[in-house]
Amino acid sequence: MAKLQPKLAGVDPVWSRIREEAAQAVADEPLLGGMIHGCVLHHATLEKALAYRMAQKLASGEMSEQLLREIADEAYAADAALGVAARADIMAVFDRDPACHRYIQPLLFFKGFQAVQAYRVGHWLWRQGRRDFAYFVQMRVSEVFGVDIHPAARIGQGIMIDHAHSIVVGETAVVGDNVSMLHSVTLGGTGKETEDRHPKIGDGVLIGAGAKVLGNIRVGNCSRIAAGSVVLEEVPPCKTVAGVPARIVGEAGCDQPAMRMDHLLPGAGSSAAMGEGL
Repeated sequence: MAKLQPKLAGVDPVWSRIREEAAQAVADEPLLGGMIHGCVLHHATLEKALAYRMAQKLASGEMSEQLLREIADEAYAADAALGVAARADIMAVFDRDPACHRYIQPLLFFKGFQAVQAYRVGHWLWRQGRRDFAYFVQMRVSEVFGVDIHPAARIGQGIMIDHAHSIVVGETAVVGDNVSMLHSVTLGGTGKETEDRHPKIGDGVLIGAGAKVLGNIRVGNCSRIAAGSVVLEEVPPCKTVAGVPARIVGEAGCDQPAMRMDHLLPGAGSSAAMGEGL
């Protein structure tokens, strides 16, 4: 059995599938061959591909692509959890976003996925005490993707942010595993407090488009927040809240709302109530 371990350790079904899809994409659309080779097929691992893609997207006149790539490579080499989280995020997008039909799409085209991976590198820098570099990554992610996640925020894995326009996540916010949110979500504070002042989002929570969760409050596991809601009080697990200010309007509707992406409110006849993704 010991002789099998190195081979088993090298198995990476997510990366293997991405490479297969990349080869097919080049065959289908040769004009994208240069980009797809550069982003996928020239790299030995998903981590290397992620570092390259992040550097491509965030480079500017103030920070070269080469330097950003070296920083990202350093982060992925130092912390294997970054690569594990990225694979979980790819699976989350593929499973939950009806517009995602291949594993390669988040890596190449989806700014929600790309922004979260760049945040993860920024968070690693923050934990290393490299605060100014972490702030630089935050700034560029905000400028390029329209997603503003403070590098000190703590975000789990299996995250899907659909469309990902105008997302704001504050410094002391915590987001659990397997959370889904749509565009224009804010996890913010309520004033000028300087300590723990941002929401704590439990595992499996579904947050509809335009929802605002404000203050150091807990949103319980497997709950749902309807589109456009303003949440100012704690949300129990497995409940649906809606309105301004948000109130409990019923149960969550299923045991895993973030994975089911079930936006129907009690008595509603359309998914528009929670801002269904495209």
